[in-house]
Amino acid sequence: MLRIFSIFVFLSALGAGAYYIQTKRPEVKNKIFEFVSSGQFHTLEARFTAKQIMEINKKDLLKDDKHKFLEPTLKFFPYLLMEVKYTTGTDRTGEGVILWDLTDGEMVLNTKEWDKTHGFGDCISSSTERYEFKVINLLSDRGDALEKEHIARILQIENAVLDLWLDSCKKKKLIVQSGNSYRLHFQDPKIHVIPETQLHDRIVTKSYKNAERVPKRFSSTQIKRISESAFGNDFAIRTTMDVFLPVYSITVQNPDGSMHTSYWNALNGKILSKGAYIH
Repeated sequence: MLRIFSIFVFLSALGAGAYYIQTKRPEVKNKIFEFVSSGQFHTLEARFTAKQIMEINKKDLLKDDKHKFLEPTLKFFPYLLMEVKYTTGTDRTGEGVILWDLTDGEMVLNTKEWDKTHGFGDCISSSTERYEFKVINLLSDRGDALEKEHIARILQIENAVLDLWLDSCKKKKLIVQSGNSYRLHFQDPKIHVIPETQLHDRIVTKSYKNAERVPKRFSSTQIKRISESAFGNDFAIRTTMDVFLPVYSITVQNPDGSMHTSYWNALNGKILSKGAYIH
């Protein structure tokens, strides 16, 4: 009996530890996966070298001849690639892929220009529910503040139910109220989008050896949950795969010895927004 109890305690602790690593310490899970994997990971294929980016942006990065470049490094930022299907407003079914940033929580709309959504990161952090997205998608689609009565009429729900939805969104800092009107609490929100990424780049494999991979801020489970909540009942995820974005870390040494580091997308040669790497 004591042995059975000991085994039960061990399995319970093992399960709790696995859950903690999955939800709270995804970087540990990455290390474990790396250890037991075949030694390769998937990454989008770089179009630019660090040298090309440094040369193109030399005037902006080096203010004068007293500033100098240090040796650039290559990092790999985590994304989730999902094969999906969904319905459109014309009662047609669309099929494609979604590339989702596991660092800032935003969806990539187009890999050529690297256009992304804005607002999903906060929605993931606040565990936004499907009913809350009804309000968020409506406000995002209209692009302006709407009065409560207008929202209730469009969503075809009773005021008592809408009050609960609006209060929940306000508590999560997703919307703000001004008088009897409500608007999204994001600067230039972009949430109500077609759930598909225009993927213009090839996916290649790379060895783990000497490859610096940035830890995930959001888990694949969180991304799948938020996309299913945001894109409606007909949205379905067929398969998923971890994919990485190659990013150059370019450091400039100032005359006083201090250093400034910026991060550059190896696909389009453009600088990353701060939200993509501050976490």
